[in-house]
Amino acid sequence: MNVNDIRDIRISDYNYPLPDERIAKHPLAQREQCRLLCWRDGDITDHRFYEVPSLLPSQAMLVYNNTRVINARLRFRKDTGSLIEIFCLEPCEPHDYELVFQTTHTCTWQCLVGNSKRWKQGELRQQILVDGQNITLTATRGEQLTGAWAITFTWDGEGVTFASVLEAVGEIPIPPYLNRGTESSDSTDYQTVYSHIDGSVAAPTAGLHFTDDLLAECDAKGIRRRELTLHVGAGTFQPVKSEHIGGHDMHYEFVQVSRNLIQELIGNDRPVIAVGTTSVRTLESLYYMGQILNENPHATDLTVRQWMPYTTPCAITAREALQAIDNYLEHNDLEQLMGSTQLMIAPGFRYRIIDGMITNFHQPQSTLLLLVSAFTGADRWRVIYDHALAGDYRFLSYGDACLLLRDLITD
Repeated sequence: MNVNDIRDIRISDYNYPLPDERIAKHPLAQREQCRLLCWRDGDITDHRFYEVPSLLPSQAMLVYNNTRVINARLRFRKDTGSLIEIFCLEPCEPHDYELVFQTTHTCTWQCLVGNSKRWKQGELRQQILVDGQNITLTATRGEQLTGAWAITFTWDGEGVTFASVLEAVGEIPIPPYLNRGTESSDSTDYQTVYSHIDGSVAAPTAGLHFTDDLLAECDAKGIRRRELTLHVGAGTFQPVKSEHIGGHDMHYEFVQVSRNLIQELIGNDRPVIAVGTTSVRTLESLYYMGQILNENPHATDLTVRQWMPYTTPCAITAREALQAIDNYLEHNDLEQLMGSTQLMIAPGFRYRIIDGMITNFHQPQSTLLLLVSAFTGADRWRVIYDHALAGDYRFLSYGDACLLLRDLITD
């Protein structure tokens, strides 16, 4: 398919009825007890998530996203009583995630502002307790960005970092489709057990079902576990509002992959199973970053644009693309590949890195459903979702899971 065929895909063809009662408002008390639908090259079987180690191909490489959800939602109240909600999306100054969480006294973020019409000028302030210190947190609105605002935060307090500020006063930003407020349990429920790199405003929810014991079982079976980082942005919840997907702009997300993982993938003969669509997008973006570097080994912009898979001739193999990345990292004495991706994975996309994925059941007419359809082929996604709806599966972030394997991957 050429890019025009992809752009002309109608999002209405990826709709299905999802009653509110099928949306899980909370996870199960025991994460690994959720249901698991296994699709293996067209065949569907029903399981529980704790069976994952026995369902994965032996010697598989399981790759998951280690990002951690930050307390990105801040609430300020004006002297008039108006409540202003500030939702931190991504750092502006400093732009680096690690640096912005370590900064003291001031930083600037790209933010969504709720009830912004009530905040036309002036500063917002609140008194908070951070690390035993009473400090004043101030928010100042700067320039308007695309669909957001530049908000500068300042605070006093000796040695108080922005990470500590968020931990003290911020809230976990649970998905809007849960139609409820944040609860204290979300601080634990909405984090994977392996999360440790701060930066996301939404969880890579396919990984929520794993427990430490389940990961240990994967180790015992010889399944190799590896991690990468993609900081999930609020755009993951952005619905496709245009009739055709060509009218939808994908959000950019920061990705980071270690050189060790790149080198393993170069010589890898194991099936690669991605945990979650964020891991899928990161791994598949590597091919196009490799293409950029294959054409220009000194490139400084490693951004994967939305339509690149459908407009750029794919003249090299996946291994050659990964080798170009490794050469670049070696030449620049780097241990981490950093870049960003806007990748749109839709029917017509050719998967080059992964052999399977673990994912949840996604919203109707979403880009994530397009990603699943691109993997299963044709309208097979509908067979999967019809089976799940008929079988009383729970949907969306806190719901049940799918294991999708193709090409008859066997032990």
